Amino acid sequence: MSELIEFETERLLLRQWRDADKAPFAAINADPRLMQYFPARLDRAQSDAQWGELQNHIDYNGFGIWAVEEKATRTLIGGVGLQIPSPDLPVFPCVEIAWRLGTDHWGKGFATEAARGALRVGFDELGLPEIVSFTSTGNLRSRELMKRLGMRDTGETFDHPKVPEGHPVRKHCLYFLSRKQWRAANPPQVV
Repeated sequence: MSELIEFETERLLLRQWRDADKAPFAAINADPRLMQYFPARLDRAQSDAQWGELQNHIDYNGFGIWAVEEKATRTLIGGVGLQIPSPDLPVFPCVEIAWRLGTDHWGKGFATEAARGALRVGFDELGLPEIVSFTSTGNLRSRELMKRLGMRDTGETFDHPKVPEGHPVRKHCLYFLSRKQWRAANPPQVV
């Protein structure tokens, strides 16, 4: 097990998952608007299983998709972070940045704020040379977020192996950001 990482941004706490997060996480995973770019909404058992996978990833690696809590309300609003994706992906090996926030929290800059914090951890604390992100080609909200983060569209697409053939979200696009590109846009803070 690696040392566990948690961090704060101006408005958010990115922390380990707690048992109390299971119900709100399940509500997020059942939201049809949020899950439109996933193969299907998750029922409670599937959501709880995914919750366990997220926590196991953090326990093993020290980082992962963290629970995102709004500090002002102490409310779980979703998950954002870095993960090592499944080795059956054509972009493997890599570290991916990913996010999933409840629709009530869209349009407030939370995803950008949390993702920037996760990139800082990835590049400045973990020393990763690059971070990728991928989504269904039609997921314009996530693609715009990737651009706001300074990621570049590689122009590459692939069929996600965990999405059934013929499913409308099977085709994915790939975005990329190197540590050098990150540092050029985000020089280290001198204290």
